[in-house]
Amino acid sequence: MKKIDRDGLLLCDLQAKAFELSVTMQEIGSAVFIRRFMYSSVAGEMDDGSVLQTSIQPKEMLQLVEKEYGRSDYGSVKFTENEMFWIGYIYRYFAYTYERSSIQVYKAVKPKELRDLFLPYHTMDPAQAIDRILEAKGLSYDKQTEEMQYAVYRRIRGM
Repeated sequence: MKKIDRDGLLLCDLQAKAFELSVTMQEIGSAVFIRRFMYSSVAGEMDDGSVLQTSIQPKEMLQLVEKEYGRSDYGSVKFTENEMFWIGYIYRYFAYTYERSSIQVYKAVKPKELRDLFLPYHTMDPAQAIDRILEAKGLSYDKQTEEMQYAVYRRIRGM
């Protein structure tokens, strides 16, 4: 697991602000927006850190996602701005510290699950919140466990 650093915190804040802004600037439901964002090229640039080499703002990120997927009014459920900020922050913190892609963290924990955990977890340290979420889901993302699982897989497959 990677320690959070200055770049990681900047990425978390940038994504959180984009998610928060989506509540008022996007016509689509929050869960739909989150899915689109996490699969977008913008999220890919956040994953590899290249977005830090630009001066992109949250509003521009929303415009890029809309341009990539097109305008839509699909989905009617809107999360609150506070929920969206926290969800955006947690997703990026998770992706950054566990060195996973946006798509991988999105598949591991869905937006509705995070929304349900907002009240009990939003005051926790993000690392603690992610650890508890992963523990509750029975997921482990430490490198040693992964290497051991891969070795077992190779043995089973005769590789």
